[in-house]
Amino acid sequence: MRNQNNDNGFIMLINAGGIAAAYFLLGISLYLSTDVPLATKGFWGIGILMLTISLVNFTKYRFDAQMNADRIKQLEDAKNEKLLEDYVSDDK
Repeated sequence: MRNQNNDNGFIMLINAGGIAAAYFLLGISLYLSTDVPLATKGFWGIGILMLTISLVNFTKYRFDAQMNADRIKQLEDAKNEKLLEDYVSDDK
């Protein structure tokens, strides 16, 4: 289990670096594009940030829904196991 957490932390670090690099390069490209008005550059930047926030939220809610379904399945499995155990161990 401990190794898995270290792997996840490393993968998260790589992803965070990739996101930072993408934003940095996007910022440079918006800054250096001289033929585009400043208002348009700001609109593009805000659009990218809003898209990023939406993707993070979408991923989080999908992950939460999957975890909720897994918990319900575990509870149902435990209930079924208990019912089977009680049925088998009943004195007749």
